[in-house]
Parts: sequence; C-alpha cells; structure tokens
Amino acid sequence: MTSNLLGIQIIGVLFALLMFYLTFLYLRRKEFTNKESIFWFGAWTIFLFLAIFPKGLDYFIKTWLTFGRRLDFFIIVGFMFLIGMLFHTYTIVRKNQQKIESVVRRIAIEKAKKGE
Repeated sequence: MTSNLLGIQIIGVLFALLMFYLTFLYLRRKEFTNKESIFWFGAWTIFLFLAIFPKGLDYFIKTWLTFGRRLDFFIIVGFMFLIGMLFHTYTIVRKNQQKIESVVRRIAIEKAKKGE
C-alpha cells in the first residue's frame, strides 16, 4: 500500500500530532480535566482521520446533507464550531465578571464599615 499524501495532508497530520502533544502536556500539568482531554483527543483523532482520508465523508456529505462540495461542509462546520467556542468563552467570561463584581462589592462594603 503506497501513501499518496498531498502537502496539505502532511501539514494536517503534523498539526494534529502537535495538538495531540499539546493536549497531553496540558493534561500532565493538570490544566485540563479528564473530560476536556477526552474531548480534545477525540477532536484531534477525527481531524487526523479526515486529514489522512479526506474522502471518507463524501457519501455522508453529498447524499445525506446534499452539499455539492466537501469544502462547503467543512467551512460551515468550522464556523459552527468557532461560534460555539465563542459562545462558551463568552459565558465563562461573564461568570468571572459577575464573581469579580461580587468580590469588589463585598470588599467595598467591608472598607466602608471599617471607616465608620
């Protein structure tokens, strides 16, 4: 079996392997939980599979989703993923903002009571 990987596929494989390594490092440093690590390892596995076998989804994309081209599907999925991650990040920032506001109020009330 000969491997006929294109340049972009090689870049995709190297990127996926780098991201596997970084995810592993974050897990070892306890910066990722087990659930987060499983999610990212799964995402990189799917990415690696699609980089090596880009035609693996053609039947699903063309028959079930009726996209004309594979690229259209990947662009739409990419935007959906980015929007989902942006929303998730926004909710985390908003929660942190509320916590900081609560702490600042508490400190201000304590300082005001001490000043009396």
